[in-house]
Formats: sequence, structure tokens, C-alpha cells
Amino acid sequence: MKKIILPISLTMMVGCQNLNQQAVTSVELPTNTADTTEIYEALLADETAQVIHPKDDVEISLTDKDKLTISDNIWHRIQGQLNFDIPQNKKVIAQRNWYAKHQSYLDRVAKRSEPFIYHIVEELEKHNMPMELVLLPIVESAYDPFAYSHGSASGMWQFLSGTGKQFGLKQDWWYDGRRDVAASTQAAIKFLRYLHRRFDGDWLLALAAYNSGEGRVARAVKDNARKGKPTDFWNLKLPKETRDYVPKLLALADLVKRPDDFGVTLYAIDNQPVISSIDIGSQLDLALAADLADLTIDELHALNPGFNRWATAPNGPHQLLIPNNKVDNFKLGLSKLNDDDRLSWQRYKIREGDSLSVIANRFNTTITVVKEANSLKNNRIRAGKYLLIPTATQSLDRYKSYEEIRVSKLTKKGTGNKITHTVKKGDTLWDIGRKYKVSEKSIAKWNAMAPRDMLRLGQKLTIWTGKASTGKTTQTAATSSNIMRNINYKVRSGDSLARIANKFKVKIADIEKWNNLKRSKYLQPGQLLKLSVNITSI
Repeated sequence: MKKIILPISLTMMVGCQNLNQQAVTSVELPTNTADTTEIYEALLADETAQVIHPKDDVEISLTDKDKLTISDNIWHRIQGQLNFDIPQNKKVIAQRNWYAKHQSYLDRVAKRSEPFIYHIVEELEKHNMPMELVLLPIVESAYDPFAYSHGSASGMWQFLSGTGKQFGLKQDWWYDGRRDVAASTQAAIKFLRYLHRRFDGDWLLALAAYNSGEGRVARAVKDNARKGKPTDFWNLKLPKETRDYVPKLLALADLVKRPDDFGVTLYAIDNQPVISSIDIGSQLDLALAADLADLTIDELHALNPGFNRWATAPNGPHQLLIPNNKVDNFKLGLSKLNDDDRLSWQRYKIREGDSLSVIANRFNTTITVVKEANSLKNNRIRAGKYLLIPTATQSLDRYKSYEEIRVSKLTKKGTGNKITHTVKKGDTLWDIGRKYKVSEKSIAKWNAMAPRDMLRLGQKLTIWTGKASTGKTTQTAATSSNIMRNINYKVRSGDSLARIANKFKVKIADIEKWNNLKRSKYLQPGQLLKLSVNITSI
């Protein structure tokens, strides 16, 4: 019986990089992995953006065949369609040499890809896309659909929330299409085709833009053109991450096309589908779905990483990926379910002071679900009446949501007094930071966010107010020594960011952030700048 490996338990975390920030590498080695030394070396050698892998690997029985029976290896199909010109320059050779020295890493990534790679190859062929792109998830996420970054990129193809929505990926409380392998592959193909057209058919520029943004690459091309310099990828001034990113893909393509030349082997994968997408029709408890498929919840979640909660999303998608050797029994069991059997229900008597939001939070669901389940047209409810609430069939610990995992991995504890701030209309991290005299970056770190993430009305934010006070005198002194005020400063002739920062004892970077400025742009006399100033220090 052949088994594959997919990420599932919480053991490994590596650092990552927001596309607009410097790389951060923080390593927490897994305790149950034999080759921890290799993973650590890989992190040190890799200077491109890192992602976090919140889930370790789980074995899933995909077929009833033994690996030795593979007669048609999908790598042969891929090799025959690799057509990019691979320059044998220093960048490509360095990346290729690293991969060639880490056979076990290549094996681990290939095993992770096994359930999904056939589907991706099929989609690339269907859309007449370069076969090299089947290797892009290795560069992006090591073929881990659970991978995410501090910059809020998520999934095998590492989509940011906004870009994902732009290319059709649904994201809500129940479901995140960026982690849905089939949905995110479609979105990635659309995005890459768009970038290919945007950069006049130059795939290297399209790939660079996929990594660092089309605006950044377009500006680099324009700058070179203005200076009479070549505008190909190799001559552009781009972030170091992107300068390494494209050579990584080219190095992998070269290595996969001629593995014997570099002394590596490609983990054999059948050139046939091993999973099928099954239409389940409507919302279904995931524990029940796992039982019907003769899988554990962890195994089902590994194949269907887009679901955040204990059930599939009420309004879809209504598809589950199931191993082919489990499909018949799953369909048979599904056909025997009554509508009321698909979820567990609890009859709840409404109490004084209850609201739909309170009840929804109590049962780990949403207001919309409660309203739909009870045919409510508005949010009005009356004490003493009853509601039917869909609930999980097993302990919620068994369904620990991806969002809870993500937050627990990213959240950093501060020092001093802990405050909970409820986001109000109009709040921004900048405003909240001024109120509590802390930085936006700190608030983001304490709440598992990126500094540019959107805030939600009613969202609870943890704020740490610095060193705990040792007494009333210390607290009063601290309060009186920092009196912050917002001021508007009119730029004068001869002013510079450095001069203004020095005058008001603030950082240049803060002035840029408060006013959405770039250091390369000149200030204009009469221009108004917004400043947050400690008036006791000027």
C-alpha cells in the first residue's frame, strides 16, 4: 500500500519575509524529524523569503499499489515539456548546487506534491502554460498548502488576501481558497497569464512580478529603459529576494530535466490521478466526512486544507478531495445520509441578554448560519424561544482551526500590562498605536498580523503597554513624561526629512509612514506633513 506525506501536526516553524521588508529567519526545529540538521542548513543557505510550515507531515494511503509498480513516472511527462532556456550563470549554478546537495529535501517536497502534482500538470497543459510552473510551488512553499508568511501570504502558491480575491479566491470565516489546492492553482494560472501579457511575453519578468509585485518590476524596467540599459530580468535592479527567486526556479527546471548530470534522483510518482473531487451537495461535518471516507480528520484536512472550521462552508464550495481508493465507499455512505444527519443540531433556549452574535460565538459558528438554520429574516430574537444550532459532532479540539494554529504560531507576547482593544469604526493601527504609545509593528506582532492588514469592526487586539509599573509614582511619572500630540507641519524652504525628524525628535521612517512618503521624493515648500510628537521632548 502506497502512502504519501502531507503536512499536519504542529512541529516546524521557519521565518518568513513580507515582500516589502527585510528577511527574517527564525527557526524552531521539529522534534520528531530525523533530518533536522538538513532543515536547519537549508534555512541558512536559503536567502529568499521563508514561509512558516505550521503542520508536520502525515502519511495518507492513496492507492492500493506498491511504489515499485509505477510504470509511468510523471517526471518523464514533465521533463518532455521543459523548454525554458537555462543560463549557466553564477546565480543559477549556486541554487542548483544547493538543491543537488540536498536529496532528502527534494524527496520530502516531491512526496508532499504527490496528491496534487498530476492535477497541476493537467491544468498547465490545458491552459498551454510552461511546464516549468509545476515547480513554482517548490520555490513558494515547498509544496505545502498550509504554508503562510508574516506578510499574510498563504497556501501552496502563496497568495496575499487581496490578490487572491482579485483572481477569484473566496475567503471567509469558514474557508480560505488560497489553501484550496484546486482553486488556488486556477487562480495562480490566471495571475501568471496576466503577468505574462503585462510584460510582453517575458516569463522571467512575469515570475519576478509574481514574487515582488508588477509595479516594482515595471518601475525597474522603466528605469533601465530611461538610462539606455537592457531591460531583461538579469539587468534589473530588484530586491535580493527576487534576484534569488527566479534563479531558483530555473535551477530546479535544469535539475529536473537532467537529474543524472547532477547525481540526484526524482522520487517516483505515478502519472495518473490518485484523488478525485467529489460534489457533496451541501454543508457537511468534517468528522463525519472523514468517517465516511475511512480517513482521520487530519488526513481529510491535509487533502482539503481550505476549510477553517469543523464543517465545510455553508454556501460552498461543496467539493471534497478524496483518495481514489476511498471514493466508492464515501459516495455510498454520503448517499445514505439524510439532510439532518449531515450536521449535529442542538436545541437552544434563548436567555435574557442573548444576541445572535453571543449565541454564534458560544457554539463556534456565525450569525449567518444561525439565521439560515432558523429562517430568521433579521437579528431580532426573544428570550424563552428556541433556536436550532448546527454543532460539531466531536470535541472541537479535534477540529482545531487553521486560523487558531496560524495565530498561535505567529503571536508574540509583549511585556508589561496587557490591554484588550476592541476595534471601532475608523480605527487604524497607527491610531491605536498613538493611543497606547506603542508602534504599529508591535501591535501587528502581538496579534499575528502584518502591519498593513485590514482591521475588522469589533476585532479584539492585544496591546502590551511596556514595563509593568512598580507603583503609583512610577506610573504617574511615565504618563506625564510622554505627552503625545498630532500636529500638522508646513514644509519650509530648505527642509528635508532628516531636518524635520531631528527637529521633532522622531524617526524619518515614521514620517514616511505617517504621510505615505518615499525617501526618494523631494519635499515641496508649503506641503503639510502629519506628525505624532512627544511635546515634552521638543
